[in-house]
Amino acid sequence: MTIPTPPATPSTSKRGLLRALLGFGVTATGMVVAADPAEAAIGSQPARRPGADGKRYGMLVDIRRCIGCQACTVSCSMENLPPLGQFRTTVLQYEVDTKVQGAPPAMVSLPRLCNHCDNPPCVPVCPVQATFQRTDGVVLVDNERCVGCGYCVQACPYDARFINHETQTADKCTFCEHRLEVGLLPACVESCVGGARKIGNLNDPASEVATLLREHKDDVKVLKPDLATRPHVFYIGLPEQFVSGIDGQAGVRVAAN
Repeated sequence: MTIPTPPATPSTSKRGLLRALLGFGVTATGMVVAADPAEAAIGSQPARRPGADGKRYGMLVDIRRCIGCQACTVSCSMENLPPLGQFRTTVLQYEVDTKVQGAPPAMVSLPRLCNHCDNPPCVPVCPVQATFQRTDGVVLVDNERCVGCGYCVQACPYDARFINHETQTADKCTFCEHRLEVGLLPACVESCVGGARKIGNLNDPASEVATLLREHKDDVKVLKPDLATRPHVFYIGLPEQFVSGIDGQAGVRVAAN
């Protein structure tokens, strides 16, 4: 069974909901908002705030090495302490129909997290500028400024954001920027038993991540490239069906081409 085509009706789609929320053109703060902020976000990003000088962080996930153990999910929760039942990163299990008669479906483990895009749709839709991007590419949330409106949650095409049940503000993966700043790896990378996750400075051609991206350039994929968000979480071994066909955080059965 193939992935069902998402409903195109504005009232049931994420983009339609976002348009309905913001389509009045003016927020409570008096800011003028485009009719379709998810689309208006691309190419109209606010100026980035200071980050690690000369660096552009990116993560590489090798699906072939991921065993679905959830060590990354647990270590992320231990490090960042989101509310019970909410996660900054997940590893979802999918069944892929191999279309081989008599053969069972293949299992694919797909790590998901914030993609720290170069054109993040979540940033310009924030009416109070609580969501911002640094010059090193890391997208963060100022929880003291966030009003919990949820616009950024709806704008994210990767379902990587949520409203924290305890703080009532937007929450997401931060690449563990507090660890990067002191020379440590993000919790999910450090705990990955299969070595499936790598992070590094893409501006440094000698970095491990930059080297691996060059060596596997023909196999590297990103999620939803057609949205032009320029995500900086890259995948090796990602089945083609997953590139544009994965929505939400629920597991689905995916048919082989």
